[in-house]
Amino acid sequence: MRIFSFLGWPIIAGILAAALILQLYPQLLQNNPRVEIRQADDAGSGMQGPFSYADAVDRAAPAVVNIYTRRLVDSKGDPIGNDPLYKHYFNSEEPPTQERIHSSLGSGVIITPQGYVVTNNHVIAGADSVVVALQDGREAVAKTVGTDPETDIAVLKIGLGALPGITLAPTKAMRVGDVVLAIGNPFGVGQTVTQGIISATDRNSLGLNTYEDFLQTDAAINPGNSGGALIDPYGNLVGINTAIFSKSGGSEGIGFAIPMELVLQVLEELIEHGRVVRGWVGVEAQPLNPGLAESFGLPSDQHGLIIAGIYRDSPAHTAGLQPGDVLLALDDKPIIDDGHTTMNTIARLKPGEKARFTIFRDGARQDVEVTTTERPANVN
Repeated sequence: MRIFSFLGWPIIAGILAAALILQLYPQLLQNNPRVEIRQADDAGSGMQGPFSYADAVDRAAPAVVNIYTRRLVDSKGDPIGNDPLYKHYFNSEEPPTQERIHSSLGSGVIITPQGYVVTNNHVIAGADSVVVALQDGREAVAKTVGTDPETDIAVLKIGLGALPGITLAPTKAMRVGDVVLAIGNPFGVGQTVTQGIISATDRNSLGLNTYEDFLQTDAAINPGNSGGALIDPYGNLVGINTAIFSKSGGSEGIGFAIPMELVLQVLEELIEHGRVVRGWVGVEAQPLNPGLAESFGLPSDQHGLIIAGIYRDSPAHTAGLQPGDVLLALDDKPIIDDGHTTMNTIARLKPGEKARFTIFRDGARQDVEVTTTERPANVN
């Protein structure tokens, strides 16, 4: 009895303590602890969308056209035409002029009921005549209204009635992840629709055009899609397909489209003037990096552009800007990126408009007023 009395109370106390612990922490009895997963009560409620894009295609596709180009090839510049055996065959020192009809490797979009068609400049570059073929089977010889190689945009005009229309959507509302559809005529197989998303916005410095502000998409874009439509899931035009990044020549999921804001700006200029009139101040600039900023006595996180060069007798030269000046703001708007936005802002100025450059020189800020002129055609 004494032994039981001596050992019993510790045993009972241990059992009671174990029972209390198991009651408070029941997971200790489980071999595999439970993994808690948080689930949203309204999963998917913010991601509603159509299960088919057929209605969007029905709205937009009639306005997307195929573009055929015709080019006259002078056999004088053709090595085959200059071959003596070729001349002997034709019994003439001057072989006949050949006419070559290029395959349909271009697309376009009818923008207005008046017959204005937007396409890429590289689609029609060098063509002697351009034929536009509509989805309904009609064809028309197009007149070139104007071209802008610096944005790779061209505007054509066709004289047909009852033309299909397309609605335009502001590109600035597009977000990465939004669904888009590309409509065009890849490889000349006929009108084709591909689907993807917006992969990135405001893509620039790609070396494709002088002025770049691309939408990037993984919707399949191939040769022949150039000049075609990039639309949203409701059939609104958001961009003009223009280029692909590819090592094979085919689509690798990296395509680029010119956003509608830029397309409309160039369209209006080409219709009104037959060319795009851009402002110019005559500077060459490079982005300010942290190391250079500190060398100028500026904070390492300061954004700006270093004026690396100035064209002689340009507006910048006349206004007194100097190489080595650091541009901090344009018309009181601070430089916030690598200068792409600022240079595009200058290009949108009309000749004769004034721009205020806030620069950093000799340890102090100062404002310099520059009067823009029209950008010469022979500058990069």
